[in-house]
Amino acid sequence: MNDSTALVSNPAAALAATDDQTVRTALAGALVFDGHNDLAWECRAEAQYSTDGLGPTSPHGRFHTDIPRLRRGGVGAQFWSVFVPTSIKGADAVTATLEQIDFVHRLVAAYPDDLRLARTGADVRAAWADGAIASLLGAEGGHSIDDSLAVLRMYARLGVAYMTLTHNDNTAWADSATDEPVHGGLTDVGRDVVREMNRLGMLVDLSHVSPATMHDALDTTTAPVVFSHSSCRAVADHPRNVPDDVLGRVRENGGVVMVAFVPSFLSEEWARWRHAGSVGPEPVVSVDDVVAHVEHAREVMGVEHVGLGGDYDGFVRFPQGLEDVATYPRILEALAARGWTADELAALAGGNVLRVLDAAWAASTDWTSVSADR
Repeated sequence: MNDSTALVSNPAAALAATDDQTVRTALAGALVFDGHNDLAWECRAEAQYSTDGLGPTSPHGRFHTDIPRLRRGGVGAQFWSVFVPTSIKGADAVTATLEQIDFVHRLVAAYPDDLRLARTGADVRAAWADGAIASLLGAEGGHSIDDSLAVLRMYARLGVAYMTLTHNDNTAWADSATDEPVHGGLTDVGRDVVREMNRLGMLVDLSHVSPATMHDALDTTTAPVVFSHSSCRAVADHPRNVPDDVLGRVRENGGVVMVAFVPSFLSEEWARWRHAGSVGPEPVVSVDDVVAHVEHAREVMGVEHVGLGGDYDGFVRFPQGLEDVATYPRILEALAARGWTADELAALAGGNVLRVLDAAWAASTDWTSVSADR
């Protein structure tokens, strides 16, 4: 098993909603470390950034996420997306991103018995040992730095652990998967952004970017990358998914692809139904569709390079059986039924991304700028 097996006494593992012994053993080794959750933006849009109603005594609310359901889902670490849409530009995008960062800090402060801010793998392990949910920040979209490496450095100082190079539109220095390409991948400035992220120990997140940008980033980075919430293009031909040639390079790079649960990423039939105006019966998307993407990623890359990135509170519909953050054990149970061992499930659930976080931090050359402890 990976190096998180010392967490076998972690009390949070016992709270996961599963009776499957293989899954319970896996979650004793490594809790779920999810790559992407948009609760911060949903709380801006729907609750004026209030942190009320998310705590351990809260009834099910209007969101996909709260602490009781995170516990039932076996979630021990969460990348909270500090996202702003590309319609917010320039300095306004920086301000809005800082508001998102502030929300996560306030969320953790509101529920200190359950949530713990984290930046490094050591921070995550310490949270797990105390039974807390490690809370990391991930900036979604390079537009949020307003083309400024100084802003990127300040985000790192505030605890941002990854940045997605683009969102749905191109930046001035990188092509998005869902925009018309203009750069052919990364520009020289884009490569400088990747190098600065490496220096700061920030994970380079390649979800949302075009295949050319994926390749250019992999050519440039000196640390493992992540795809925080993407699935496999060979299984569902969606531009947000990862082609097999890139999966092969992620294996060589040592990175992790964290499979997303968004129905249009999982099922071409569902994506066509939605694109056609959601007319007629909705195609069924279920746990089995997520399993198909996880199995394909494992086949191409090996079990050491696959993770989970649900994208909860970032989309309206989710697959049957995966309606909220309490449902991660259902994926692990389905994989256990297909012969996955506890060690393999622990790697998928959280061990792989924990390894990548360690590697990015170890490869950084400016530790003192992002942590007073180093």
